[in-house]
Amino acid sequence: MSKKKLTAVLPMRAGFWVNLSLLAGIVLGSWACQSGPDKLPVLGEKKVVRKLVDGKQVTDTVYHAIPRFSFVSQNGDTVTEKTLSDKIYVADFFFTTCPTICPKMKTQMKRVYDRFKGNKAVMLLSHTIDPEHDSVAVLKEFADGLGVKGNQWLFVTGSKEKIYEIGQDSYMVTAAEDKSAPGGVVHSGAFILVDKEKHVRGVYDGTTEKGVNQLMSDMDKLLAEKK
Repeated sequence: MSKKKLTAVLPMRAGFWVNLSLLAGIVLGSWACQSGPDKLPVLGEKKVVRKLVDGKQVTDTVYHAIPRFSFVSQNGDTVTEKTLSDKIYVADFFFTTCPTICPKMKTQMKRVYDRFKGNKAVMLLSHTIDPEHDSVAVLKEFADGLGVKGNQWLFVTGSKEKIYEIGQDSYMVTAAEDKSAPGGVVHSGAFILVDKEKHVRGVYDGTTEKGVNQLMSDMDKLLAEKK
């Protein structure tokens, strides 16, 4: 795991955890970047920078974005940020042996998969937080058990440090090992909606039908949104 000190976590509901300091950034980002009732906010911290354009100093806003990454999917393929180029996607974090919220999450994510199946502008990206157990073969078996075919819903594994790091620093959710917790890990039940520019546009409770209904409604809005 990243050596960066983990900040406090806030229990939003049983089994649903969001990084407290980053949650504040989400709220502030929502206030700062909301541009109308029909347009989703850009979440996370933003920076105001000055740069030289055509010989003139101009002010520009740099929004929080998902950085470069490299993982391996259930199909054995390398998955990078380029795999999701020009697509919106939903990300989450889970592990195949999770006895608590993961079954609920995967039931709800399957609803999203079925709703947008075949839409080439939409992908789903599920990161295992137990890469020691969740090998490519295990993830393939898990995906097959859900009836997932092709590359629209990818289950990815890789370096544990990198997975935890991108979860906390980029997707704004937290997972932490806890021997006293069922399965040995406490982690977020969040589904994170990301746009084509890799900006986070929404965070939803992936354990509930209500939360995922809102996600799918917002996905429709995002697909209709002009750059």
